[in-house]
Amino acid sequence: MKNFRFFTFLLMLAFVSCKNEDAQYIDPRGTDYAGAQSCVECHSDISHSAMVTAHMKATAPATAENVLGSFESGQNTFVYGPNSTITMEKQGDSLYQVWKKDGEIQRKHAFDIVFGGRNAQTAVYWHNLNTYELPVSFYRSANGWGTSPGFSPTDPNFDRKMIKDCYACHSSNVRSVDAKVTSQQQNAFTMDVEDVIHKENIIYGIDCERCHGPAKKHVDYHKKFPDVKIAQQIKSFKSMGKQQKLDACSICHAGSDGMKLKSRFDFKPGDNLNDYYRPLPNAEIDVHGNQHGMLTQSKCFTKSTNMDCTTCHDAHENAPKEPSYYSRICSSCHAHPNHSKETVASASKEDLELKCVECHMPKQDSRAITFYTAFNSPNQSYQLRTHKIGVYPNKKSAK
Repeated sequence: MKNFRFFTFLLMLAFVSCKNEDAQYIDPRGTDYAGAQSCVECHSDISHSAMVTAHMKATAPATAENVLGSFESGQNTFVYGPNSTITMEKQGDSLYQVWKKDGEIQRKHAFDIVFGGRNAQTAVYWHNLNTYELPVSFYRSANGWGTSPGFSPTDPNFDRKMIKDCYACHSSNVRSVDAKVTSQQQNAFTMDVEDVIHKENIIYGIDCERCHGPAKKHVDYHKKFPDVKIAQQIKSFKSMGKQQKLDACSICHAGSDGMKLKSRFDFKPGDNLNDYYRPLPNAEIDVHGNQHGMLTQSKCFTKSTNMDCTTCHDAHENAPKEPSYYSRICSSCHAHPNHSKETVASASKEDLELKCVECHMPKQDSRAITFYTAFNSPNQSYQLRTHKIGVYPNKKSAK
């Protein structure tokens, strides 16, 4: 009997080994991609740090751990009118938005995918190989539920499709291309043309290869030559010029109302932004989503030969919220700022030294995003910090 059990164990082990060997990862973007999990072996610290950033959480499955907002009675309802409400409900392992009118259920849809979370979070549900935006979102500034951007506070709408271009800056892939060839070999016969999204093709969040480019050759090389410590077969950010670094970030941080020439999913580090997207001339720049447009209007930027996004931001970590962090960066060029007498008289020494961004990069209302917390509430602003560094009259630092 013991011999039989041991023989059975060996068979199971052999089966598992064969299965693991056969189950080689296939990236839906093409054979030149290795998948973010392949980065962990050599870049463990950076990978684990990046996993919890807003970039990596730009989209995520709508599990209970990922969905923000309360589902508790008294905190889970949006009121559209005297007899019309949407309640956020947990039913079994799933989360739903349930629209009731005169006590009767009109529509009920699940939280399937969530977008964002650092300042606010919107969710979508699956229907016929596409996703549709739920009418109620969570806002940290209100610490509660409100209308999704652009939605009515009196008329629930469950029929707004979340188009693929929205995913282009919130995910690493939703397209259906031929995964048996490299991304460079894609052509008119293998490219994504259907207006559908297949669940198995989604890569949530902004992963390593979305910013660093396809890494299969890089991974294979360094597995073969582990003693080589200089990165091979991949685009190094350190080797890129100022404009190339800016373009790599601006493919998603230069707004969305310009002329789209090619899919943002095709962009790779070193590419020219103008080949993919061109902002409209004289367009009004909003604090939401167009950090590039704001920054490039700043004297700090125009007078600098090397200032880019990475001067202040590390994409592998969440942007710190403490103003003092950025003041240290400011002081590297402005060691002895020439504040006016009025400023010196109205601000404390600590504010002047540690809160540069509160005065020179203040939070501003977005014109693109506003929301309501109920049908009879005022239209609330959605504030983000401007990236246009400048002197703002009458702006005092927060104390």
